[in-house]
Order: sequence, then C-alpha cells, then structure tokens
Amino acid sequence: MQHATRNWLLRAVVVAAVVGAGYYLWQTLEGDELPPGFASSNGRIEAVSIDIASKIAGRIETISVDEGDTVEKDEILAKMDTSTLEAQRREAAAELKRAEIAIETANQLVTQRRSEKTAAEALVAQRQSEQNAAQKRLSRTSRLTERGTTSQQALDDDQATFDGARAALSAAQAQVAAADAAISQARSQVVSAQAAVEATKARIERIEADISDSTLRAPRAGRVQYRVAQPGEVIAAGAPVLNMVDLTDVYMNFFLPTSAASVLPLGSEAHLIFDAAPEYVVPATISYVADVAQFTPRTVETDEERLKLVFRVKAQIAPELLEKYVSLVKTGVPGVAYVRTDPGQPWPEALQVKLPE
Repeated sequence: MQHATRNWLLRAVVVAAVVGAGYYLWQTLEGDELPPGFASSNGRIEAVSIDIASKIAGRIETISVDEGDTVEKDEILAKMDTSTLEAQRREAAAELKRAEIAIETANQLVTQRRSEKTAAEALVAQRQSEQNAAQKRLSRTSRLTERGTTSQQALDDDQATFDGARAALSAAQAQVAAADAAISQARSQVVSAQAAVEATKARIERIEADISDSTLRAPRAGRVQYRVAQPGEVIAAGAPVLNMVDLTDVYMNFFLPTSAASVLPLGSEAHLIFDAAPEYVVPATISYVADVAQFTPRTVETDEERLKLVFRVKAQIAPELLEKYVSLVKTGVPGVAYVRTDPGQPWPEALQVKLPE
C-alpha cells in the first residue's frame, strides 16, 4: 500500500512539473500576462568574443593579464619569443649592406665600360682617318701607275695599306659594339643589385612586422575571459593565446513567434530584465530580426503550424550605457526581453526604464 501511494505521489509530482513548465513556456512565448501590444521572450546576455592569437608559430614568452582583467585598446596582453626573428633581421641587414655594395660596384663597372666605349670611339675615329688617308694615297698611286710614272709595286703597297686601314677600322667599330654590350650588361647588374636591395628591404620589413605582431595587443577595450595558453608553450600560427569580450558590443538574443516578429521593425525599443538584477529595467534597441524562421517543421501546411515558427531577434544595448556601467556588465546572464508590437502603446509601469544610481 505504501509502495502504491509513493508511486502515485511521484507521478503527481512529475505531472505537476510538466504542467508548470508548459505553463511557463506558454506565458513566455505568448505573453498573455502582458497588456496588448507587447511580447516577451527569454534570452541571455552575450558580447562580441575575440580570440587574441599569434600570427606566427613560436613560444609564448610572457602573458601580462589574467582572466577577468579589464583591458584598454592597444594594451599589451602577451609577448612571443622573438629571438629567431631578431637573428633573421640581423642576417637580412647584412645582406642589405652586401646588396648596396653590389650597386656601387655595378655603377663603377658601368662607368668603366663607358670609358672603354669612349676610347673605342676615339680609336674608330683614328682608324677612319687612317683609312681615308690610305684611300687617297691609293687613288693617287693608281692614277700615276696608269700614266706609267710609278711602279706596280708602289700601287700594291698602297693597296695593302688601304686594306689594312679598313680592317683596323672594322676592328675598332667592333670594339665600340662590344663596349655597348658591356655597358648594357653592367647596367643590368645595377638593376639586379637594386632589386636585391629592394627585396632585402622588403624582407626586413616583413621580419619587423612579424616582430611587431609578436607583441599581442588588445584590438579594443574589453575583458579577458580565458587564458587559452600559458608562458613557455609552443603554439602554431593562428593559435589563440587569450579570449576576450568587447564590453561595448553587448546584446541579448531571444526568439519571438511569427505574430510578434513580423511587426517588429529594426530600431524599435526593447526593455531587458536580468535574472540577477530583476529590480532594474535596461533599455535596448532591436538591431536584428532573422529573415528565416527557426524550429521549422518539415512541412508547414496549416495556419496552426505556421504560428509555431519563431524568429531570432537581437536587442543591442547602447555603448554609452555599457561604458557607464562597465563594471557591472557580465556575459551569460539570463533574462527576459520585452518588445512593443504596437508602438502606440505606453510601457507598463513595471517595464519603465530603471537603472542603478
């Protein structure tokens, strides 16, 4: 008898719990306790989460903040070991000096090749004059030979002299062409050396950027949530070291049925009451209403099923308000969001904005 009575009591408790939960859910989603023109839903305070990660692989040297610390923008949070990068920068600096010396050497070579070309051009002029003189002498000797006033030997000698002068001119002209080619080659060496200098400078800039990025700074003001890694650990590129939240970008996500979400415009008012501080009412602004319903049945064929669809809504708390009460801001706090589906309705007394003094 006692066993049957105990089972009956247990079933009664379970039924009461199920009925109570169902009633609470119905009250929350349908908002029957609210006056007409209002809706409400449960939600949870969230903030933009930011992973503070290392850009490159390496060993963590120091972490200067702890979980729960409030940090300012650009504040140093952690530092990576940069000894390898420092050595690479010194190596690149030495290569830069060598490349700069190579530019100077190549420029000197260009000057030398230009001097050689000038000497070759002077030699061409000399050979041209010699050829002109030999040609004139050969012409005179040829006329005298025709008259019989000079010997054939003299004509042969002048012809040989002319041929030699012409060959010497061709050789001098070839030297000018060779000097031009040498100048072009020397100039290409200058360009190559200059390119090496620019490449080495870029490499130094990249190394310095890596060294700078090895000092992990807060991208914005916020609060440190987790220390994901510890000093001395070796982490991969992109691995998070810390996680922080932006306390100036805080919002509540909640869900509203179709009847409420369909008439809720962006920018409209929302009032939030948190479970941890039910005596306060915090103002917010609707910044997002989902275009697609959630918890959708496989097929929606009746009006009754369509009314069961819910849409995600986001209520943003003003940054200036968050800044004023930054020490009180906590993420993860559950609460209830209230919205007006009829903008003409005044807020009930219990939902009037009330903030800490």
